[in-house]
Amino acid sequence: MTYSTVVVGTDGSASSFHAVSTAASLAAATGATLVLACAYLPMRESERAAAADRLGDLAYKVSGSTPADDALRAARGHAAAAGAPDVVLAAERGDAVDVLVSLAARHRAGLLVVGNRGLNSLAGRLLGSVPSGVSHRAACDVLIVHTTDGGR
Repeated sequence: MTYSTVVVGTDGSASSFHAVSTAASLAAATGATLVLACAYLPMRESERAAAADRLGDLAYKVSGSTPADDALRAARGHAAAAGAPDVVLAAERGDAVDVLVSLAARHRAGLLVVGNRGLNSLAGRLLGSVPSGVSHRAACDVLIVHTTDGGR
């Protein structure tokens, strides 16, 4: 089966970059467009002010979508190294599951790729993990890449 569009979620972590590399390899093999997706939630004003006080001139790094944009730029490097021919960056405000499912639908993706982080954690079992939520809600194929030591 070939895919014309593959969406992959990243949060800027090393484990998410493993999922990005896997998705990029698949996109390269099929000539698919790769959509690198990062969800973010705005900081409460009190958190933002405290971070700004500590960071000084670097306070912009924790404002708005900047952390997500930084994660996507780093992920683009991993995607390029894996040979992805066409890469689209998408930083969107919202819950990770909602953002990933929405982007997959909007881009008419055939495949949505996420890492397995959270599947085997207590928090993931109690609160729901991104891989679990995506696998239940996505209208396309879902690939859960084993990106953590517990999943390999």
